[in-house]
Amino acid sequence: MFRKVAYSSLMIVLILTLLSGCGTSGSGSNGSSKSVDPITVRIGLLKNVTHAPAFVAIKKGYLQDRLGANVKFEVQGFNNGSDFSTAMATGQIDIGYVGPSPIINQYIRSKNIKILSGANNGGAVLVTRKGSGVTSVKDLAGKLVAIPTKGSTNEISLRLLLQEQGLKVSTDKSGVQLIAMAPADTLTAMKQGQVDAALLPEPWGTQIANEGIGNIAVEWDQIPPNKGNYPLTIIVTSDDFLKEHRNLAKSVLLANEDAIKFIKDSPGDTYSLVSDELKELTGKGLEAELIKATLSHLNLTMNIDQDSLKIMAQVAVDAGYIKGVGADGLDLAGLYDLSLLKETQEGK
Repeated sequence: MFRKVAYSSLMIVLILTLLSGCGTSGSGSNGSSKSVDPITVRIGLLKNVTHAPAFVAIKKGYLQDRLGANVKFEVQGFNNGSDFSTAMATGQIDIGYVGPSPIINQYIRSKNIKILSGANNGGAVLVTRKGSGVTSVKDLAGKLVAIPTKGSTNEISLRLLLQEQGLKVSTDKSGVQLIAMAPADTLTAMKQGQVDAALLPEPWGTQIANEGIGNIAVEWDQIPPNKGNYPLTIIVTSDDFLKEHRNLAKSVLLANEDAIKFIKDSPGDTYSLVSDELKELTGKGLEAELIKATLSHLNLTMNIDQDSLKIMAQVAVDAGYIKGVGADGLDLAGLYDLSLLKETQEGK
């Protein structure tokens, strides 16, 4: 009798163990994993107010809500798009917000990256130093102009601006000389009279003007291409992450959509959120008035203007940043995967 009871008890334990095992297998958060072990999504972004949708998505909790309780995320801030692109190419980040030009350059080299969605169009201005003798784009001939980094979206816009006035980039005073430096360093260089002008993402142009160092010579809605209505901040991901975690990539797009709606509906409540995230990324927040001025210079949108990106890509080719382009020209068809954006906009 004892043996029968023991045998029955053993069978019950085995059955419960099997059932328990069934409960820990299958899809995880968003059906994107075969284990309930927490997934970590590594998100990259730039430390600019032009990335406000990313900041709000994080601070308002939209990102965590959309990803789900079984997903953790880590945020890595970058000073420029080139560093961001390198991090994505080497597998240090999975998805994130960045300017398009470094991503186009990376795509041509590796073909392992996708543009998923927009976040913001425009938000850069041309600012000139007081006492430089520059009051218009034509006056930039023979002057030294700063851009955040070589090959950046801001540099491409500057080159287009110069082309409109028949000016060329050169290494001497026969044309316009370019120098790459971080926006904060540009502000200091202008104070010291070392730089004549700069094309910078906001709020740097407004801050330089507010401090009496310079003037905004070309407003954000006149910066090419398309008079400011060009992608300045986009969402991109690696091919591997998109293949393995498609639903998580979609969750990031949904959080981005939530954030854009919040900023448009409640701009006054956005300032502290942006400042708090900047403080975490850089150790220093930003005055509400500067954030307000920046947001008024942004066209927040999830749409992607492929025509503008093609124009910018050709400028990068002409400048020597994109190599190996054949006689048929650039083929950027494989750079985009807008299917998730379509699903998001259609409410699927």
